[in-house]
Amino acid sequence: MAARSLSEFSERVNEIMPVMSREFLRHQTAEFFKARLTMPQFIVLDILHRQNESRMTDLARFMYVTTAAVTGIVDKLVKSGYVKRASDPKDRRIIKVRLTAKGDSVVEKMLDHRKKIMMKIFGIITGEEREAYLKILEHIVKHLRENKTGR
Repeated sequence: MAARSLSEFSERVNEIMPVMSREFLRHQTAEFFKARLTMPQFIVLDILHRQNESRMTDLARFMYVTTAAVTGIVDKLVKSGYVKRASDPKDRRIIKVRLTAKGDSVVEKMLDHRKKIMMKIFGIITGEEREAYLKILEHIVKHLRENKTGR
């Protein structure tokens, strides 16, 4: 079988990815609804779960949004009891955000649910196919990170 051109490959991926995304979101949306979270709110919670705490400016930079947009997201998360704000003791102008126990609990539940969805989706292919897919994803991420750092 002849290899597809990069253009043909891109077109095919653009046809396939929405199907996978819809399946994933179909399952994930119910969990967001139960927790009364939006996708941007969960992204903030996930970042905080991985990093323990973050400055508001760093959250905005990571999400490619303004600090004002992150402030609105964080305001709602504070109101829901998922995160708390604190001034940096070294510089009171810097506001750091971290998860509360309630926030950590909801993230753990969401990540566990995401894992179950992934297992369902990828359970239909063989272990060898999953390993090949994972190897490709890791290779792509490696190159994306290298290009991001200017290497």
